[in-house]
This record gives sequence, C-alpha cells and structure tokens, in this order.
Amino acid sequence: MTTTTLSSPFLDALGERTGIRVDFYDPSGSRYGFPTFPFRYAPDGLATRRQLRAAGLCPGGQDPVAQILWRHRRHIRTAYLYRRDLAAPKRTATPAQLRVIASMLLARRTCRHCGITRDYYIPRSTGACLTCEPRGM
Repeated sequence: MTTTTLSSPFLDALGERTGIRVDFYDPSGSRYGFPTFPFRYAPDGLATRRQLRAAGLCPGGQDPVAQILWRHRRHIRTAYLYRRDLAAPKRTATPAQLRVIASMLLARRTCRHCGITRDYYIPRSTGACLTCEPRGM
C-alpha cells in the first residue's frame, strides 16, 4: 500500500469542490510527517489495534503506516493505523495458562484473614475482605 492509495476520494473532492481544507487530512504526510486522516475517514485496508483485536488479529510486529487525529475536549487524540493484510492472528492462551490465570483470580477473591472466597476482589490496600476489614467499610 503506497501513499498514493492512502487517500480519501470523498475528502479530496470536498477540498476541490469547496476549497475547504479538512483538518487532520494529510495523506502524503507533508503536514504532520505521517499520513494522517480525520476520525472515521481511514482508508480501507487499514485498522487500529482495537479493530484488529476485534477481528482476531494483532499488528504482528509491523510499524504503523498512518494515523488518525481528532479533537476531544481540547486535546488532540491519536490512533495509529496498521495494514490488515500484514496482520497476524492473535495468540491464544494454552490450557495451562488459562488454569494459572483462573487460580490467580481465585487468589484475588480469597481473604487472607478468614480464608473465605468472596464474590468480589479483595482490596489490595488492606488485603482483607469487607467483613474482616477493621475499619468496617
């Protein structure tokens, strides 16, 4: 995928038709140093980490090829875009790893004072369930 394909025909036509420059639209990377697109206008074939994760993929060691910029509460937010065709399947945990994770989560719910397993995670600040807590939270 080259920078010539990293463009939005809609945003290009909008700029030519009205003369309005769209903020955060820089498919060549000349203004922001990296191909940049506004929120919801990323080209097909590119996805954020979250979108890759939802599709069962991960970036697989590739560097981002573009970015999305948008304003949110007076801050500029950034999301990097990765090529879908280079993405790798995300790794899955083995049965042994799943058993270890389950035992760790069980330990987080077991009070070290009374030994009862609660249906909530024990606060790490006290290490005691809400019943054993001396302050009586």
